[in-house]
Amino acid sequence: MFRRAAAPILIATTLAMAPAKAQQGPAPGVPTTLQGAQALRPPAPKTWTLGLGLAPIVAPVWQGSRDHGLSIFPDLRLNYKDAVFLSVPDGLGWNAINRDGWKIGPLAKIRFGRQENTGGSPFLITGGSTALLGMGNIGVAGEFGGFAQKSLAGGKLRLRAEVRQGTGGHDGLIADTIIGWSDRKRDASLLWNLSLRATWADSDYSNVYFGVSPVQARAAGLPAFNTGSGLISAGVSGALTKPLGRFGKNGAVTLFTSYDRLGDVAADSSLIRLRGQRDQVSVGLSYGVRFGWN
Repeated sequence: MFRRAAAPILIATTLAMAPAKAQQGPAPGVPTTLQGAQALRPPAPKTWTLGLGLAPIVAPVWQGSRDHGLSIFPDLRLNYKDAVFLSVPDGLGWNAINRDGWKIGPLAKIRFGRQENTGGSPFLITGGSTALLGMGNIGVAGEFGGFAQKSLAGGKLRLRAEVRQGTGGHDGLIADTIIGWSDRKRDASLLWNLSLRATWADSDYSNVYFGVSPVQARAAGLPAFNTGSGLISAGVSGALTKPLGRFGKNGAVTLFTSYDRLGDVAADSSLIRLRGQRDQVSVGLSYGVRFGWN
């Protein structure tokens, strides 16, 4: 039987864990509405859950951009028990090990492309950037790897790491880490989350998004620059979630924001020094509902 589930999903800060950037999707570190929290006595969990939501976000048009734009990201989530998950920001994963506060398993994600004429992803609604003209488009990339997560302090503290190998739009190796804390009021009428995150990558990744090849240098009018491996960005994000109705039966609204600072690997690029900036700030508001069935 298919019916609306009575509780939104427990707040989780995913790094997925990439910094908030328009070409990639909602900051895998910035929780959206569907990542709410359970009420004090929620109904029994369902075998399948489906979350539907939208998240308008004002953010830099591309990672490292000085220009901001408005994007509307879909937040679609499908879960089978506490074993398999599928969503736009978190990817497709399996909790192959799920005990004693540990979750470990394989993971696959999509990184959306970057358009040189606007700088944005397919979700960009308004705003744009001309700073990438001559740099060429970056296609959609698939990223395949695994994750390990440890929950502490009754599930309030979460430590997570991911390692993924890209193919398609980039062929680099990426590592994401996150430390997240979530809590709520006693009556579960308000929930909050704070997280710290960082992303490292090799030169095969960083050169695609921040390097300037000799061909690009001539077309874009920038000095050629070859990036290395190391810290791509580090940042902090926070969110406040308001469940609507008893146990969130009418969904939930979340206000979230994030700040990221590019590491030297990216910030030393001529693209960032001459046409971008290290500091990246995003803010968004989202709404979502969840359904469940056995």
